[in-house]
Amino acid sequence: MKKEAIKNKKTEIKTIDASGRTLGRVASEVAMSLMGKTKATFERNVYSGFPVKVINASKIRITEKKLEEIYHTRYSGIPGGLRILKGTETKEKKGLKELVKLATYQMLPGNKLRRVMMKHLTVED
Repeated sequence: MKKEAIKNKKTEIKTIDASGRTLGRVASEVAMSLMGKTKATFERNVYSGFPVKVINASKIRITEKKLEEIYHTRYSGIPGGLRILKGTETKEKKGLKELVKLATYQMLPGNKLRRVMMKHLTVED
């Protein structure tokens, strides 16, 4: 019943321009919108946010020193399968839009709604 109520709502898409802005500032704004904290009808236990679209992700302002400091972990599930990747590796392989997704993912609450919120995020170069 709750899913039906969510589907019937009008979907407004918030567009965020990332050109010339730092990674953390963009990610925190996206996370606040995905959680629904910018709305008056905010509820912690229900997805009350709205879809967010980030444009110009390749024009984010980030220094090489900061890319060296940033790291992400990836675990394959087998013993000894923990990979630690630097921000430079992620930028080379998947681009800056993956860094925006990872930074936003880490800023969202670590509960069952995190995956639901991340499905409503689209990032474009």
